[in-house]
Amino acid sequence: MRTQYPLQFRQQIIELIRAGRSPKELADEFEPSEQTIRNWVKQAELDAGQRTDGLTSDERAELRRLRREPRRMIGAAGR
Repeated sequence: MRTQYPLQFRQQIIELIRAGRSPKELADEFEPSEQTIRNWVKQAELDAGQRTDGLTSDERAELRRLRREPRRMIGAAGR
């Protein structure tokens, strides 16, 4: 099961990275893995428009919504 970290915690880790700390150093000090921290930083950069090699958080949410929509329509049609 995935651990959900509070948004404020993730933002603090991202700020520490931006201040010069390494993902390894933070992973050793806190619980998230190096890769998890790298993923958070990448997502923050995508959301800020600093990267274009992935989906923003808003785009991911829209994609999830669109993927669920056909299931709802099928469920409603079967009633």
